[in-house]
Amino acid sequence: MRLVDYLDKGASLGPDRPCLTTDGETLSYADVQDLSYRIASGLIASGVRPGGKVAILAANDPVAFSCVFGISRAGAVWCPINPRNEAAENRELLDRFDCEVLIYQSAFAPLVDRIRDALPKVHTFVCLDADPDSGTGPHGDRTVGWDGFCGGPSQLAPDLHDPEQLALIVGTGGTTGKPKGVMLTTTNLETMTALTLMGYPFGVRPVYLALAPLTHAAGVLCFPVLASGGEIVIMRTPDVHAFLKLIPQHGVTHTFLPPTLIYMVLAAEELDSTDLSSLRCFWYGAAPMSVTRLEEALRRIGPVMAQLFGQTEAPMMISILPPADHFDASGNIAHDRLASAGRPSALVTTRIMGPDGELLPAGERGEIVVRGSLVMRGYYQDAEATAAASAYGWHHTGDIGYLDGDNYLYIVDRAKDMIITGGFNVYSTEVEQALMAHEAVQDCAVIGRPDEKWGERVVAVVQLQAGAAADPAELIAFAKARIGSVKAPKEVLVWTDLPRSKVGKVLKPDIKAQLDKP
Repeated sequence: MRLVDYLDKGASLGPDRPCLTTDGETLSYADVQDLSYRIASGLIASGVRPGGKVAILAANDPVAFSCVFGISRAGAVWCPINPRNEAAENRELLDRFDCEVLIYQSAFAPLVDRIRDALPKVHTFVCLDADPDSGTGPHGDRTVGWDGFCGGPSQLAPDLHDPEQLALIVGTGGTTGKPKGVMLTTTNLETMTALTLMGYPFGVRPVYLALAPLTHAAGVLCFPVLASGGEIVIMRTPDVHAFLKLIPQHGVTHTFLPPTLIYMVLAAEELDSTDLSSLRCFWYGAAPMSVTRLEEALRRIGPVMAQLFGQTEAPMMISILPPADHFDASGNIAHDRLASAGRPSALVTTRIMGPDGELLPAGERGEIVVRGSLVMRGYYQDAEATAAASAYGWHHTGDIGYLDGDNYLYIVDRAKDMIITGGFNVYSTEVEQALMAHEAVQDCAVIGRPDEKWGERVVAVVQLQAGAAADPAELIAFAKARIGSVKAPKEVLVWTDLPRSKVGKVLKPDIKAQLDKP
C-alpha cells in the first residue's frame, strides 16, 4: 500500500466521517482526498515525476499533513523536515535528499530565505498558508502561493503499485554525526502498520491524539488509524494541559508520547480529575522510560500503557509490549517485565549478536540485530553506511541488549553509551533507572567521564521534580543501595533542565560538551 492508500481505505469506510481535526475544525475523509488530488496535480504540473523528492517544512498542521497524501498520489517521495532543526541542518538534508519541491508554512519563511540560495536542486517553493511574492529565484526557481499551486487544471496521477516503491526519506537524529537519509519503502510502512494493528487494541473508528511532531513517530502511527477509518486530532503545539483536556473532549482512544512528556503529564495537577476512560492504548517509546514512572502511569492513567521499540531504520515495531503484557496472569503489575521492550513482533526476526558476528543464546548481552520487511532499503546515496549497518546479513540497531528465557527483549544501553570503569561494564540505563526511582528525580542522564584511576567514572546529571530537593550525596547513596558501588555514580550534578532533541530525547553529547567547557 502507498501512503495515500491508507487515506483511501479510510474514506471507503465513510467519506463524510471526520479525518483530521485541529482547533475544533474538521476535515472529512472526502475533504482530505480532494486536497490530496489537488496537491498531486500541483506537483505534477510543477514537473515532479514518480520518484521525485518533495519536502514539507511545517509544524503540526492538517493541511501540511494532507500534503503527505498528495505527494504519494503523485508517485513522489515524502521528505519530512523538522522545523526545529538548525537552518544549516535543514539545508543539508534538502540538498542531500535531492529535493525538488519544498512546501513550507509562512512561519518558516525566514528560515527558507536563509537557505534558499544554497538549494540549487529545489525548483519550486510552495507556501501553504500565505500568498508570498511570486517570482524567479537565484537558480531559476519559483515561489508560488497555495491557491496558485493547487488551483490549476487536474493532472492524472500515476497509478503505481511497486511494493518496493520508495515512500519517504527521513533524516536520522544527527546526534552522533551528520544525519543520514533512511529510505523507507511502501512495504516497510505496510509491515509497520500491520504490526500495529495486530499487536495493539484497535476497534471501530479509533480517535488518535497527535501531540508529538508528525515528522516523527506520531506521524507514521496515523496510518493504521486511517486504515481503520479513525479520526486524527492534531495538536499544533505541545501542551500537556491542553492534551489532557482533549482526551475526554474527543473521546480519544489512542495516543503516543515520549517518556519525557509522560513525566510532565504525571506532574500535571489535573491528571487525577481528568476522565481518561476512553483511552485504550497510550503508546510510549523513542527513549527508555523509568520503571517507577511507568508503574505510576499504570495506576493513574490506567491499564492502557503500551510500549513500542524501533528506530528510523526499522520503524516503531521491532518489539512490542501491549497493555495486557504490563500485567501478570493474576492481574497484578508485572514489575520485572516493565523494564523490557516487550517481545519481538511477529514479522521481525530479532537476535543478539556478538562482536564477531556470532549469534548469542538467551541471557547473553550483545548488539540487537534484526531482519525482515520492516527494515529499511538503506541509506540514501550512502553505500558505505548501508553496508556497515547490514554487516553479517542483519540490520544493526546500535543497541545493546539481551533476550530472556521468555523471549522478552531488554535494552541495556546504546553501544556508544556504555561506560567502562575499573574494568567493569556499566550500562547507563541501569543507573538511570535506579536514580529515577527516587521521588525527587524527574529525569536524568548518566555518562562516563575520564578518570585517571578508573579510566572512566560514572557521572549523573539530574533534573528534579518541581519544588523538590535532593542532595547529590543522598542520590549517590540511594543508587548505591540499589545497584552497588561499582555502578553507582561517583558524581551527581543537579541541573534545572536537560538538553533535549527535537523529539524530547536527552542529548548526552550536549551534556558532555557542557561539562568539557573550562
